Amino acid sequence: MKKITYVLILFFILLTSSNIHAQDILRSKDLSTMQVDYLSDDDISKISAQLKSNNATIDQVEPMALSKGMSQTEFNKLRLKLAQFEKKKPVNIDADNSKGKATSRDSEFGRRQEQIKNVKIKDSANALIFGSELFDNPTLNFEPDLKLATPMNYILGPGDELQVSVYGVQEYNASIPVSVEGKITIDYVGQIAVSGMSIEAATQKIKVAIARVYSTVGSGQSQVSVSLGRIRTIKITVVGGKQPGNYSISSLATVYNALHLAGGPGKNGTYRNIELIRNNKVLKNIDIYKFLVKGDQSDNISLKDNDVIRIPAYNQRVNVEGEVKRPGIFEMKKGETFADLLNFASGFNEFAYTASVNVVQKTGKEFKVHDINESEYNSYQPQSGDVFRVTKILNRFENRIKIEGAVFRPDYYSFKEGMRISDLITRAEGLTEDAYSKRARIIRLKTDLTTEIVNVDLAAALSGDFNADIQLKREDIITVYSILDFREEYKVTIDGEVKNPGEYEYFENLTLNDLVVQVGGLTGSASKRVEIARMVKSDNIDDADPKRVELVELEITVDNNEQIKNFILKPFDVINVRKMAVYEKPQMIIISGAVTYPGKYVLANKKETVYNVVMRAGGLTSIANLDGMKIKRPIKAEQIEDLERIDLNLSKGDTVKDKLSKKLKDDLKFVTIPVNWEKIVKDKNHYSNVTLFPGDEIDVAVYNEGVKVTGNVLLTSEIPYRSGKGFKYYINSVGGVDSKGWKRKAYIIYPNGKAAVTSSFLFFRSYPRVEPDSQIVVPEKPERKKMSAGEWAGIGTAFASLALLIVTAFK
Repeated sequence: MKKITYVLILFFILLTSSNIHAQDILRSKDLSTMQVDYLSDDDISKISAQLKSNNATIDQVEPMALSKGMSQTEFNKLRLKLAQFEKKKPVNIDADNSKGKATSRDSEFGRRQEQIKNVKIKDSANALIFGSELFDNPTLNFEPDLKLATPMNYILGPGDELQVSVYGVQEYNASIPVSVEGKITIDYVGQIAVSGMSIEAATQKIKVAIARVYSTVGSGQSQVSVSLGRIRTIKITVVGGKQPGNYSISSLATVYNALHLAGGPGKNGTYRNIELIRNNKVLKNIDIYKFLVKGDQSDNISLKDNDVIRIPAYNQRVNVEGEVKRPGIFEMKKGETFADLLNFASGFNEFAYTASVNVVQKTGKEFKVHDINESEYNSYQPQSGDVFRVTKILNRFENRIKIEGAVFRPDYYSFKEGMRISDLITRAEGLTEDAYSKRARIIRLKTDLTTEIVNVDLAAALSGDFNADIQLKREDIITVYSILDFREEYKVTIDGEVKNPGEYEYFENLTLNDLVVQVGGLTGSASKRVEIARMVKSDNIDDADPKRVELVELEITVDNNEQIKNFILKPFDVINVRKMAVYEKPQMIIISGAVTYPGKYVLANKKETVYNVVMRAGGLTSIANLDGMKIKRPIKAEQIEDLERIDLNLSKGDTVKDKLSKKLKDDLKFVTIPVNWEKIVKDKNHYSNVTLFPGDEIDVAVYNEGVKVTGNVLLTSEIPYRSGKGFKYYINSVGGVDSKGWKRKAYIIYPNGKAAVTSSFLFFRSYPRVEPDSQIVVPEKPERKKMSAGEWAGIGTAFASLALLIVTAFK
């Protein structure tokens, strides 16, 4: 707290002191008249510097400023202006962004330098020129490293700042700038001229001058240290670059740093003969290729004030295309050869044809083509405009041979003159056990690039018969057959009451027991009857025998999946394991609603009816609606498939069929069967006493005296049932139909799922009877396309023509 109080007092003193540069901002202790809008950027910069020098923030000085009469509004404006000023300040890449601090570059090392920025834009136009990528990469800027020790040969000049320290018995520490006259001023020592001197010479001169004032320096009891605190900025000029002009750069900057700022050579600028001009004389010729090819920075010398970097136009450029590691445009010096150019392009790639290179040359009138052989690479000197094309090697082999089939190592092998079939088989580790030794095949490429087949007696060739052991040629493909290649793939099929029916591979001596075990055994519904269909084979056609297959019937022990006598199968047999005559798992239905014992019930017999199940459920309760019983039957997948297979003769773009299928699958999911319980009780054979299917649900509604009215009516509601009241009464009770309602097509749904519609005859309309717990639905009128004025005009014209025709006919 004491520290903050001290900072606040010090800040106030700094603001009001007559020695502070910002005294014209706050002329008195009264801040009530302060207008932040009139503060310049320089004033804001001074306030920001004062805050930083006292290690205080704008929020810490807020109470002090408000106590001196400054309004909260003006203080908020000041805070905003300071924040905007901080954002405008250039932030170095070493800034501590995570803490919100922006420090000068390398200030933590005691040395400062003004930030120099230059926005880089990718040069796509000159991307093929070798070396252009060096100058449009913002991360490669060749900036001097301020963290290094002060170079002893560094020449001081106006704008530099020296850090002079005396330590030991006597102490002194100060940052002293070099004035425009080239001098520094040390307290009690006086002025010392250092401009034009190296840092080493200036250090000795400063030590001698200090020793005359500080006696302990001469005796050695105190030491003097001189280092470079702030580096000056120098002016240089770049001519011929992409961004030529005058640049202010660090006095430690080098040629490459200046070239990077200028974007490198221009479109026609040279990369091999850049001139560094100092005092109107060419001091150095810079070849950037030294750095690009060898990493040699001997040409990257330091710059001085008023240096000029001149980039002349290039003399020779050539183009390298094709199979080199770095194709592009390269600049050549006089005396350099194609071998040097190949070095610039990083050499041939893996697929290059290296025996010769094709070059397109330019004469005074036209182009010409020249081939450079490998022996000329070190002597041929490229000319300006040459285009070198390095092609690919041929997609062929000079010594390849192949063996495939029944050998242990089928593959490609190297070919040698005089190689025979036995030599190649030996290299392939010999024949496999299933090899067919009577014949092998050679596919041979003839001289005219057509192919031929050469047959080989493999057994004779391997037994030492010189004539059979054929001599091979390059690109021969030898195929050794396998006896398995000549065998038909035999299968057997098993179906019926087995766990994994399907087609299986046939093996010699395969039995029915083996196959049953292989498919996982029989299911619980399997009977002992097994039928095997076997193909009939004969060389003669017997028209008197109509059999297509031979049928074999067997019996199997279901308990242990075994036969009494094992039956051997043959290829292509089809086995069918029959199902038991009676094997049905218990199936259930659901009864819900107003019954004594609702829930799931098993169908006790094949013709279980509604009445039987209701009685098993304890009968209807006292609150049951006798007219509200219905059956919900799930829609089966095969029913939907049957609907989809029906051709409704619709137009190509009509989606009625798809919508209907989707509605059955996703919306309805079941159909409703109305039940008339009163009729069933009187007559068990009544058609309402339907036979139930597995999955059916009997829904017995609870008696409800209301009548629901829905659809296109003004108010969807439920109206109490009143005996004797008709259809119109209930529609009027909900306010009638709305503007889209189609009253004459209104219908009613009764509690048991039945529906009745409004009917009409001539001018008379008959509405269905209303019962308790029913639902009246008013549908929406279909949209009708209104006739346009042109259509009405067409109809009128047609009638006029017809009238004219009739009048004419009766004249």
